[in-house]
Amino acid sequence: MSLATSKAEAGATAVTVGAKVALSELKRNEMPDPAPEDAGDEAGPADQPVETVPLPDPIERFPLPDTPADTVETPQPEVPGEDDGTEAAADDQALPEILYDLDRLPEPVRRMHGLIMSACRSGDLEALRPLIGPGPKGTQLSFGAVEGDPIDFLRQASGDADGQEILAILLEVLDAGYVHLDAGTPNEIYVWPYFFSMPLDALTPPQRVELFELVTAGDYEDMKNFGGYNFYRVGITPEGRWVFFVAGD
Repeated sequence: MSLATSKAEAGATAVTVGAKVALSELKRNEMPDPAPEDAGDEAGPADQPVETVPLPDPIERFPLPDTPADTVETPQPEVPGEDDGTEAAADDQALPEILYDLDRLPEPVRRMHGLIMSACRSGDLEALRPLIGPGPKGTQLSFGAVEGDPIDFLRQASGDADGQEILAILLEVLDAGYVHLDAGTPNEIYVWPYFFSMPLDALTPPQRVELFELVTAGDYEDMKNFGGYNFYRVGITPEGRWVFFVAGD
């Protein structure tokens, strides 16, 4: 999608297809009002109850290197011949591994990832319905409750009447690198894109190019001021449940 959208059009209500800046600057209180509650629930792959997996917080999970004065530890005596770069190594270990190889995903995750991407490529927003699932057990699409039809909600969030812009964004998010978070815990999850779990100031030039495939340079500066990536992201559990597709803070 093109990132040449003028910032002067960011405040407009209508967003043309490919104008990522409008959606990327969408705040939570600017998301469309939920559609009226659908009278019937359709069965989907998320019928079995699963506890909600909390969204990881990149700011708390990966704080910037600045350390408050009152938390500085007492220096330890140096051991002759010992490497004094222990703290830097520990910081590096705290960052999750950035992954691109889909073969490293568990089969249920890889299958759900492929189904979502195929639905996006179809150009038909309705193709996502069986993957989202109905009711509170379905995919989280907003930080507020979505009481009505989830497909109508996504259509309203898109910049075009048919919802194809939101499909394009979802496709690009899932085409990015990913991270595996909280392995071995009840909150274990695979998240796209990996920027959500990385300090933005630490991104390399090639990684910033990858980020600019999703957002504009202006969005990037806003995100640095905010403290982390806050555009659309996707989470899938090891069991293949599509947990969330949300944007905002």
